[in-house]
Amino acid sequence: MKLEILAEGFVLRCPETGPRAAAVAPRAALAAGGELLCSLALQSGIGQNDGVTVLCRSKDLGLTWQEQGPVWPGAVGAHSIFADISRTPSGEHLLLGMRWKIDAPGESFVHPENHGLKDNEMIWARSADQGRTWSEPAVIPRPVPGAAEVPGVLLATRQGRWLAPYVPYPTWDPGLRVDVSKVIVVGSDDQGRTWPHWAAMLQVAEPDSSGNEQWVVELSDGRLLGTAWHIDLKGKTPYPNIYALSHDGGLSWGPTRSTGLVGQSMGTAALADGRVACVYNVRTTGEPGVWLAVARPDDRAFNAEFNQPVWRAQAATQRGSSGELAEGGWLDFAFGEPAVLPLPDGTLLVLLWCLQPEGRGIRYVKVHLT
Repeated sequence: MKLEILAEGFVLRCPETGPRAAAVAPRAALAAGGELLCSLALQSGIGQNDGVTVLCRSKDLGLTWQEQGPVWPGAVGAHSIFADISRTPSGEHLLLGMRWKIDAPGESFVHPENHGLKDNEMIWARSADQGRTWSEPAVIPRPVPGAAEVPGVLLATRQGRWLAPYVPYPTWDPGLRVDVSKVIVVGSDDQGRTWPHWAAMLQVAEPDSSGNEQWVVELSDGRLLGTAWHIDLKGKTPYPNIYALSHDGGLSWGPTRSTGLVGQSMGTAALADGRVACVYNVRTTGEPGVWLAVARPDDRAFNAEFNQPVWRAQAATQRGSSGELAEGGWLDFAFGEPAVLPLPDGTLLVLLWCLQPEGRGIRYVKVHLT
């Protein structure tokens, strides 16, 4: 398999300082007429509790972009919202994310001592007009204790079930016991009115480790694939990313297995031929940047057939830290949260956020595999 990089550039650039100094969580979805939508969150800095979810649009399959503006202008200054876009089989668009109340200007949602998250809500919204207007955020109940870490998208399966994956995360309350060994997926069969289903999509067995940056996608044969970054919370062991499969629409999941891909923060997308495209960060175990893998997962192995870098980082971290998640190290990351979207012209669009010497903001790379 051969990789060809067709184009790369910025979806949105950020200034050095100010309320738009950082842009994170880029996700893309197709819209009518071949238009692309990209959701992202603007904030004054990584970890700051002032996120504003905005949309950008492209009419040329990702080569040029125009900012549409905040999804919820009325929430700016009152709530910090990070929400990721997806598309339903019927052509509607969904946002899935997390919302914090802003109690004081300039506050962080990360505790300075225990590095837990300020308690938050998992939320979703929908658009029936190609992302131009959106419903107000609706809350998804959390079935287990802990804050919600929600970097993945809301999956609407072809059978009509909605699935929202998230990770239970420690809060600012040191007395609250949170099971971080499980990646949870909650499900709705009535388009978000109720969420009666939940399951452990992924579970790590190694002590002092967790899953994070999780995704769930529907493969071409109807199986569901869940993936996540497998994190050593002490920052010592570079575990491969993990996956599991569901054969019953997400009600139950098979064993959690290794993908064999050593890195962080993995985004996935199903391909029409039954395979899956995966993009993931590499900071400490190889050439820093975003790598692309193509695999054909089954119940025994992930079966990666291709694995190469698609974007090379000038700097792995902002200030030269370890590049690991342990002890809040993610606040020093200089790039991350990659996502990949198959396009109608047979190419793949890769998105990531970056704080690099060459520029700050949301980058894209358009690639073709032959």
